[in-house]
Amino acid sequence: MPTIELHPAQRDELQTIENLMQFYMHDFSQWLPLNIAEHGFFSVHLKDDYWRNPATQPFLIRVDGELAGFVIVDQDIHIDGAEHNISYFFLARRFRGQGVAQFVVSALLSRLPGQWQIFHIDANLPAQRFWARLIPELSAGAFTCQPREVDGYPCTVYVLYAPASVA
Repeated sequence: MPTIELHPAQRDELQTIENLMQFYMHDFSQWLPLNIAEHGFFSVHLKDDYWRNPATQPFLIRVDGELAGFVIVDQDIHIDGAEHNISYFFLARRFRGQGVAQFVVSALLSRLPGQWQIFHIDANLPAQRFWARLIPELSAGAFTCQPREVDGYPCTVYVLYAPASVA
């Protein structure tokens, strides 16, 4: 089993996440009509105050010390009562299918207790399979799932509660 680390990104690491966002956008261009701008990059339009918002929590993922991806938790909520949202989750392809993503989600739920909203666009079949398998497992079956349109795209939204861990 590889050594997996999930650590909060520091201010000087935000550019690394924005660079990795190009790979995230590339993957998503399979399911959404994303365009490559004339300068050769996908246009990433994060809100101006996104990084300054205390609710925005970016994390870098390392596998055996090597940069493998990122995940960002925020409060861009689509379901009443939810406190946490996984807004972006990217894992480089060669690290997929090895339990890394499951470790990352489990670590997030234990670090940030409360009501979670996790969603995927329905066209993203790999995400659909991943979340449909993982959410019931991590929530011990205590979750809800509902269709919802997000930014004009059909999505599936899961809501689950992550209890505070007992020390």
